[in-house]
Amino acid sequence: MKTPEFPNHNYTYEDYLKWDGQWELIDGVPYSMASSSFTHQYIIGELYAALRDYFQQQGCIVVMAPFDVIFASNLDDKSVKNVVQPDISVICDREKITEKGCVGAPDLIVEVLSPSTALKDRNEKYKLYQRFEVKEYWMVDPLHRTIEVYGWHNGVYEKREVFGEQDVLVSFLHPDLKICLKDVFQRL
Repeated sequence: MKTPEFPNHNYTYEDYLKWDGQWELIDGVPYSMASSSFTHQYIIGELYAALRDYFQQQGCIVVMAPFDVIFASNLDDKSVKNVVQPDISVICDREKITEKGCVGAPDLIVEVLSPSTALKDRNEKYKLYQRFEVKEYWMVDPLHRTIEVYGWHNGVYEKREVFGEQDVLVSFLHPDLKICLKDVFQRL
């Protein structure tokens, strides 16, 4: 949700570092981070466990929010206008990882939709992740118990499929990564 106490839409990473609380910055517009529900956190935990097991064997790092993803080539660039905290980020290039967060695009981002963030995740974040070439983007819909998988292909996102709770999710970029979604959603 947009935050009315910020009068302009031209904020930078340098401004972001001064704010109290949890924020995201998309194209210079600040967004306050809402508290998560049990369902939201539970799904993140289940997906984190599945992704961590797989990606550790690939030499990648899997992190959960709050963890900054800074869409910049380096932290010296104070004019950066895009800093987000995806629910889960998978980073295979360890040189992108700093104590401040991930500098550059992660390989995979997972966002769990909630009523207060669904439009932002489907619109602003989708466009942001596509523009900065995040290789794969998953949108998890807890209400409908689905996961939409998008993969970077020929300069845009291509929707692989919408997987339901009875399906086995297959990654766009890592076809040997398979997650039984019954295991993710069954205890909800």
